[in-house]
Amino acid sequence: MTNIHDLVENLHLEDLQNEKHPSIFDENDGYEMLILRLPVIMDELEVVSTGFIITPDNSYLYKRDEKEFHSLGSRFEAPYEILDGMVDELLKAFDGYRGLLEDMEESLYLNKTADSFMNQWLKLKRNIVRIERILIHASSTMDRAIEYYEKSDNFPLNHYIDLHEHMERTMRSATLQLSKLDYLYSFYSARTNERMNTLIYNLTIISAIFLPLNLVVGFFGMNTSGLPFTEGASGTSNVVILIVCLLIIALGVISFIKKRV
Repeated sequence: MTNIHDLVENLHLEDLQNEKHPSIFDENDGYEMLILRLPVIMDELEVVSTGFIITPDNSYLYKRDEKEFHSLGSRFEAPYEILDGMVDELLKAFDGYRGLLEDMEESLYLNKTADSFMNQWLKLKRNIVRIERILIHASSTMDRAIEYYEKSDNFPLNHYIDLHEHMERTMRSATLQLSKLDYLYSFYSARTNERMNTLIYNLTIISAIFLPLNLVVGFFGMNTSGLPFTEGASGTSNVVILIVCLLIIALGVISFIKKRV
């Protein structure tokens, strides 16, 4: 293990120790360094960078907690198995995001959206955007590694192409889910705006009905002399009749406007 420590440059050791180092493939004299940063979907979305040192006859996985290199016993197969397991877990876990999005879509169509719809939408949007961005970089890095090793002896080209295709599939799925999220947001906003417009319309109708009545009440409520209907015993009745007539006229005007619209 001491030999591999002596072989790897200090700057590369710092890169390997970084838990969130972006994906990179670096060619050097005597070894290549491959770091793949992949999403890990658990209770919360996490990001894990896995670093390998690949020599002409072996490969090594860097253990951050021990700050040591672990010999994998093969140059290409062992790194493939580790990365393939991580990507397969990502594919399976991503199905959970698709399920959540389908539930949101169904509840929206059935008009059963919860108050937490926007919080859930924002969380999904943030996580899937991160997954897409990370996988774009990881897929590009894996493509460079395949191109570099494809002519090497004993390089399992089909295995790594399959690994690269799984990354691309997850990335395409993330892009598709983002499109669905944008569509759901547009649909949710349109429905919310429709409800708001209906509420404003109803408030406008109520205001149109009661505004003339408030005007009449305010007028006859003035503490001045010479007001109409103040003389005689039928003044109150006359005011009530006037208010009813104004109400009927207002309703007629509103009904006419609604028909024209």
